[in-house]
Amino acid sequence: MTEIRFTVDGRPCLAKPGQTIVEAAKANGVYIPVLCHYEGLKPAGSCRICTVRVAGRYMAACTQPVTEGMAVENTAPDLEDMRKSLIEMLFVEGNHFCPACEKSGNCELQALGYRYRMLAPRFPYLWPVRTVDAGTPLVLLDRNRCVQCLRCVRGVRAKDGRKIFASVRRGPRVAIEIDHKLAAKLTEEEARRAMDLCPVGAILRKETGFVRPIGRRKFDHTPIGADVEKGIGR
Repeated sequence: MTEIRFTVDGRPCLAKPGQTIVEAAKANGVYIPVLCHYEGLKPAGSCRICTVRVAGRYMAACTQPVTEGMAVENTAPDLEDMRKSLIEMLFVEGNHFCPACEKSGNCELQALGYRYRMLAPRFPYLWPVRTVDAGTPLVLLDRNRCVQCLRCVRGVRAKDGRKIFASVRRGPRVAIEIDHKLAAKLTEEEARRAMDLCPVGAILRKETGFVRPIGRRKFDHTPIGADVEKGIGR
């Protein structure tokens, strides 16, 4: 298999045919931040946190395949500021009360906020009125924390392939809905996977909140992206 040669911020890298920029960069120990992307799921390019620049064009690194000789800009100041602004928008568009959230310390949005040293967002808080759906036996859907990454829509399915979660409506009224009949048939393992797929605290396994104490949570000791930058992602 012929490897593809490309660069990220001038650093020589190698990729396998068909790999996206995010996948190939990770294999070379280069971290590109993602939120909607999840290994094993079809890329959606919905959050745009992974935006990079190639030949002056902006593109989602999680959906764009690597090509021979591609020169990727990943950490240019304007790109990093763009990512920070997107993270800030996700915070102000929802109702994220991190200290009281069961996903605190395990939340990818929170971890990205720390990585980009987000203090006071440059945008006004919207404080939207959003509902919580606790009408299924094993999982709770808190729309206040949802960032519309669509991981649950792509990754949580019934045994016959039907989607348990769906995105409905458009614009500011867009929301994630759950099929109560299908969700009632989720096993314990499937409910836990649904919670793990969610990058924030929008999908929670009922009656198991705050399982990991402070100090043992995912990002307490290792910042997001640090495992890739140390070469663990190769």
